[in-house]
Amino acid sequence: MKRILVSGGAGFIGSHLCTRLVNEGHDVICLDNFFTGSKDNIKHLMGNHHFEVVRHDVTYPYSAEVDEIYNLACPASPIHYQHDPIQTAKTSVMGAINMLGLAMRVNAKIMQASTSEVYGDPIVHPQPETYWGNVNPIGFRSCYDEGKRCAETLFMDYHRQNNVRIKIIRIFNTYGPHMLPNDGRVVSNFVVQALQNNDLTIYGSGEQSRSFQYVDDLIEGMIRMMDTDDDFTGPINLGNPNEFSILELAEKVIAMSGSKSKIVFKPLPHDDPKQRQPDITLAKEKLGWAPTIELDEGLRHMIEYFKDYKI
Repeated sequence: MKRILVSGGAGFIGSHLCTRLVNEGHDVICLDNFFTGSKDNIKHLMGNHHFEVVRHDVTYPYSAEVDEIYNLACPASPIHYQHDPIQTAKTSVMGAINMLGLAMRVNAKIMQASTSEVYGDPIVHPQPETYWGNVNPIGFRSCYDEGKRCAETLFMDYHRQNNVRIKIIRIFNTYGPHMLPNDGRVVSNFVVQALQNNDLTIYGSGEQSRSFQYVDDLIEGMIRMMDTDDDFTGPINLGNPNEFSILELAEKVIAMSGSKSKIVFKPLPHDDPKQRQPDITLAKEKLGWAPTIELDEGLRHMIEYFKDYKI
């Protein structure tokens, strides 16, 4: 049994990670300020004596005796991270500094949940970990993109300078239960719109592509990465390499939900990437990991989840 801290533990991904870790018998501290996290996501864990919740903002230091830290705290959807871009950058940068400081003090292994956004609007396709990206440092998405890039820098420097045991993962588009219906991410947007028989909104032509990873696959990859030898730091891509256009996704959601929705087109937002597809060669080699849940199966779970959700 390990004592594990999950910052952002009441969020979409964090709540699934907390559940998996508690089910494996670990003591878990869920750290969250509940800006985008929700107590509903973790209410099934509240009575478990292996689980505790602490309301805390990672831009301020935190102390606890732990063996491992998963640093997930940061709003991840454009609607939420652009709501207060300065706070988003502070969460990524100061949150990384505070969690790394804790890891250094208690000799904990720490994982940074980075993002495919570090690749920006890529000119290399698919994106390997060796690609440095094509990011606009002054755009509307920069608070998140550059915040996460800076966090990766901090993790590597704490590792090189202070021998902190680090892991860096780059998470590609992930979906599943516990997503917020209003978070502006494409899978949840489409499912909610379809279930309400509202028009499905596509920004741009719909020809831009994404790769969609179901949350259970991601959690498996995260735990495998944390369990690797200390000399392997990453970064490592975790995503589903099967690529779909946004238009294909919209048509699939309408068909699977039995919706009467139509598709409407609106202008593309600033700096929206045209292609996203992970090269997962390294994850296969180092973790023995590849996604097992394909889009049709994952969408069925999403549709059932939002049918029961009080939107």
